[in-house]
Amino acid sequence: MDTLHLYEIDFYAWTQEQIGLLKAHQWEQLDAANLIEEIETLGRKERQELRNRLGILLGHLLKWQFQSEKRNNSWLGTIREQRIQIKLLLKDSPSLKSYLAEIFFAAYELGLALAIRETQLGEQIFPEICPYTVEQTINPDFLPELD
Repeated sequence: MDTLHLYEIDFYAWTQEQIGLLKAHQWEQLDAANLIEEIETLGRKERQELRNRLGILLGHLLKWQFQSEKRNNSWLGTIREQRIQIKLLLKDSPSLKSYLAEIFFAAYELGLALAIRETQLGEQIFPEICPYTVEQTINPDFLPELD
């Protein structure tokens, strides 16, 4: 079965074949176009995961700050878990740290949508611009309070 056809019908088998070809230094038989696409996809997925985790974290920080009467251990657990997951992502891929500032606005939009949906508070309650810095957001000791 040719490599391109295998890629389309059995992705796992295709990956195993590509691994074997790489280990055997059989460069000419590699499915280079699809390998390039898959590696690019992996990089995008890492950035997306960081953005999504940051969004969940920001949403729960907003809930913590603006719906303080309903604070609970579940929110605190989510804040802690997202910070740990972000720390692990950055440890595994340190170059993503520079990406934090780039995605912070988009992550805040995700977090804002989460906070509005889950608190049922009006959008006007929450700041249009994120009230926290990147450093505060990922700092395990930071919890926002109402001004």
